Amino acid sequence: MQYLCKGLIIFLNYKIMKIVCDNKVRFLGNVFDGIADTIFVQGRDITPEIVKDADALIVRTRTNCNKDLLNNSAVKFIGTATIGYDHIDTNYCEQNNIFWTNAPGCNSGSVCQYIASVLISISTHYGIDLKSKTIGVIGAGHVGAKVIKAAKLLGMNVLVNDPPLLLSGNKEYDFCSLVYLLQHSDFVDIHVPYTVSGDFATHHLCNDDFISKMKDGAVLINSSRGAVADNQAVLKALTNNKLLTAVLDVWENEPDINRELLNRVFIGTPHIAGYSVDGKANATMQIVRSLSKFFNLDLDNWTPDTSEYQGCLLDYNNVADYKSVIQSYNVLSDSQLLKSSPEKFEYFRENYPTRRECL
Repeated sequence: MQYLCKGLIIFLNYKIMKIVCDNKVRFLGNVFDGIADTIFVQGRDITPEIVKDADALIVRTRTNCNKDLLNNSAVKFIGTATIGYDHIDTNYCEQNNIFWTNAPGCNSGSVCQYIASVLISISTHYGIDLKSKTIGVIGAGHVGAKVIKAAKLLGMNVLVNDPPLLLSGNKEYDFCSLVYLLQHSDFVDIHVPYTVSGDFATHHLCNDDFISKMKDGAVLINSSRGAVADNQAVLKALTNNKLLTAVLDVWENEPDINRELLNRVFIGTPHIAGYSVDGKANATMQIVRSLSKFFNLDLDNWTPDTSEYQGCLLDYNNVADYKSVIQSYNVLSDSQLLKSSPEKFEYFRENYPTRRECL
């Protein structure tokens, strides 16, 4: 049913279609000029009144697309320019013939760049030889797969845990149990979607029990979703020195994050691991193309122009050169900013500087 409107640009009442967009979705500009009335609004300010006569929404994580927002609206399409989609009530959308889509893998290279910089920064600060260490990667999807490759190129031993991927018959990795990974990893790096139900729910996956099974003096890294890690449990583990340190890019209750936890972690950033220009361009491209196919807008091959952006592009096949990784992106600068002004969490996200990612 949700595809019945495909092919309609001008609807029966001859009203030009209306698209409501988060104003921080990069590269949209005048893409829909002559096709639609495009309204740009701050993500948190997208209201039922604004969307009631909209045909499509292009959002990010700060807009909760649920019954409260969508009830009695004209919305037929929701595209989130993000990997995660826990801000979309998918059941409600499907029950009400609202097509929704995300941008899987769009910023996987950016997050991998973030993790590489994290590993090298920790190695330098704590005097740790990464080639003698094991990293446990939980979740081997778009992001995890790239992290696994980068870690191996850095000379690290890699353990992989991903029960859904294992059950799918994937033969690429020698999967291990979560307990084994926690007991044998010097670094535990989480790349899972946020889910609250089902056989593999990830809400508070990292909790007191999870941390108790980790090696003493290990490092915890979470750049997936804030509530995947129980922030109080992480704080407790840092306070009692169970963990050497932790790295958090995502937090519970963003943007009102736990200030004590921020001060305890070695690296704390404002949910920007995937915020490279390249990641944003990929996300916008995926959503525009999806919307085009849904409404038959003749933008199926649209590509954003990133030519004006310059930066250090790094080939991960040569990632053993530590300095070149840091030159491409130094995560410590983002951490220092947040720690100096945690009240500016959203400001730092909304005004993130240009970063080019590694190839």
